[in-house]
Amino acid sequence: MLETRYRVLFGACLTQFTVIGLLFTYGLFFKPLQEEFGWSRTFLSSASALSFFMMGALAIVAGRMNDRFGPRIVLAISGTAYGIGFILLSQVTAPWQMYAIFGVFIALGLGAHDVVTLSTIARWFDKRRGIMSGVVKTGTAFGQVLVPPVAAFLLLAYGWRQALIILGIGAIILMLISAWAMKRPPAAPVLTQGGTSHGWRLAEARKTRVFWSLCVIQFMFFPSMMTVPTHLAVHGSDLGMTAAKAATLLSVLGASSIAGRLAVGTLSDRIGGKRAFIMCFIFLVGSLIAFIGVTAHSVLFVVVAFYGFGHGGLFTVVSPLVAEYYGMREHGAIFGTIVFFGTIGAAIGPIMAGWIFDVTGSYQYAFTILAVLAAIGLALVVALPGKGHLLQQPKDTP
Repeated sequence: MLETRYRVLFGACLTQFTVIGLLFTYGLFFKPLQEEFGWSRTFLSSASALSFFMMGALAIVAGRMNDRFGPRIVLAISGTAYGIGFILLSQVTAPWQMYAIFGVFIALGLGAHDVVTLSTIARWFDKRRGIMSGVVKTGTAFGQVLVPPVAAFLLLAYGWRQALIILGIGAIILMLISAWAMKRPPAAPVLTQGGTSHGWRLAEARKTRVFWSLCVIQFMFFPSMMTVPTHLAVHGSDLGMTAAKAATLLSVLGASSIAGRLAVGTLSDRIGGKRAFIMCFIFLVGSLIAFIGVTAHSVLFVVVAFYGFGHGGLFTVVSPLVAEYYGMREHGAIFGTIVFFGTIGAAIGPIMAGWIFDVTGSYQYAFTILAVLAAIGLALVVALPGKGHLLQQPKDTP
């Protein structure tokens, strides 16, 4: 049992490494695509934003499929589609092709990666959900650190089309390995932390204020989660950085997020999800405010590190918090629905930032809007029930 549990942990980490590491490379391809096709940053952002929106809709489906069939088959299908998407991206010649690739193939990989891995880990590690969720999300961070420099090297060595083909093939191989490692836990009664009753159904959770608060909070911080990584490398280039140095910004973000994921995962087990959530938002709001005025390269690296800590923590804390409030009965479906609301914001954020840059030549107003949204999210987190105030489930139904 112990070996199987940690094999599942490896598969979840590798999934995060592959999917998000590859996603973070997209910003490196902005300028080659602009130079070859003349496409605006608004368009390039809107293509990726479509995948974020579809990710939310598909996360609901993936969560339900994971609850019913387990993670292996879901990740095998979605991971293969994800890799194919990057291979197809190397062959684009028209705008509609970008929308089709991001809206279907890339979205399939994004829609399954978080819900399936984190929900599965929450079932395997019921007493250490926070820290183990943090460990899984370090896979994302290592992907952010290691994959962009590899993509930058491939881009310089082989050109953007060949680089995307190599990255896509690599993604398919890694995702099939991940799917093989994943396994659902043995069937067992699903209990709340009180240990006396079944967890909540999605239909029951939707009737509570906390559920809708979590949905709105996710909407408020997810625009930053997708906008900053998407535009960070090209923002660095705009400030005079070389392509390699701009890619290093993404690596710094990933490295600092490792600390955020592990620290927040550990703290959520000890102090409760709400307090850990508040800490993450403080880092997020502070860094977004700093982004507005920072232009010096050395200072920007510091701000990115500060942002990365909050970024990593926010991707870690939600799944354990959902389990804390609603148990594990339909954790995948509940978590997936909350993620869906976040991805609506994630779809809007990158397009907004790209449009603002096209109009003003700067990201300052975009960072300002993101900071305001994050501040609203922080206020809503403060209003959530704290540790020790688990929701009382309605009378169980068969």
